[in-house]
Amino acid sequence: MSPAAGKALRRSIEQVRYVRPVRFGASDGLTRTVYRQVEREFGMLAPPVVLHSPAPEVMAASWVLLRETLVASWHAPRAAKEAVASTVSAANACPYCVAVHGATLNGLLRDPTAQAIAESRLADITDPELLAVATWAKTREPPGDTTLPRERAPELIGVAATFEYFNRMVNVFLDESPLPSHVPVRLRATMMRLLSVLMRGSAGQRRAPGASLDLLPAAPPPPELEWAAEAPHIAGAFGRAAAVIDAAGQRSVPESVRRLVTDRLAAWDGAPLGLSRAWLTDEVRSLPTADRPAGRVALLTALASHQTGQEDIDELRGTGANDRRLVELTAWAGFAAASSRLGPLRASYR
Repeated sequence: MSPAAGKALRRSIEQVRYVRPVRFGASDGLTRTVYRQVEREFGMLAPPVVLHSPAPEVMAASWVLLRETLVASWHAPRAAKEAVASTVSAANACPYCVAVHGATLNGLLRDPTAQAIAESRLADITDPELLAVATWAKTREPPGDTTLPRERAPELIGVAATFEYFNRMVNVFLDESPLPSHVPVRLRATMMRLLSVLMRGSAGQRRAPGASLDLLPAAPPPPELEWAAEAPHIAGAFGRAAAVIDAAGQRSVPESVRRLVTDRLAAWDGAPLGLSRAWLTDEVRSLPTADRPAGRVALLTALASHQTGQEDIDELRGTGANDRRLVELTAWAGFAAASSRLGPLRASYR
């Protein structure tokens, strides 16, 4: 990689908006440990993880989820997991994640399949295994009479749930492109090719399952994680992350907002809510006035993350919310939404 390309990718954390991420040189303790693992095993200091850094425990939880589902080597090939990540990200209208994981898949396959998956053109996917995986990730049903291998269920369900979470956080805190805005248009295609090469080198290596679990205290997995029982590293990741993010929600999300978001998710079928935000005004009207800014940001994160804007953040800041509270509130809402999507995911895997 050229020095200019490397510098541009390292500066990509400057894209994080609304909060000030901890720079590597200023990091210590848990933050420094997570940063080192991310650089070593993901290939770069990934902004989707770094954006959590004002809340170190939540950042560790986000990395444990990503590392143990997508990065760790188990039964499912990395290309299949990247296909799930790309497909879920496309369904959630998260262009940043589509670009990153499409580039990784392109690096692994080096054929047009990656672009077809990124653009949800299932008819153009010629590999039967990747077609089955991408179809399942998009529709929650494999094509025809295809049966997806049961031993791969924990990884593929885990990746899908993890990206239901990350897509929401990325839509709130990052731009649409993984490339910094200062990169000239004429260099963007070259930079994406370089990113593909960088991610291929990292994604092509085998990583031992469970290596990140010691970052967080052990916690029993919730009952709804029975699908992960045969992959202890994935069950451990979700159990630990759920405990940390629930504690963050207890600290940073008003009880009235937690109840509202939980009830709204229970009634939501996953369909997009459209461009209008009239639904949001109606929903927060039931909250105490002081809780409405938190309610707006939490509901947007969970249900329409791409609609979150500066005004929403400013109103929440006006209630005294600092960077840590903002990360913890959105993480709680994003994880609640991802958890609500687990039902259709595990029920459809046959």
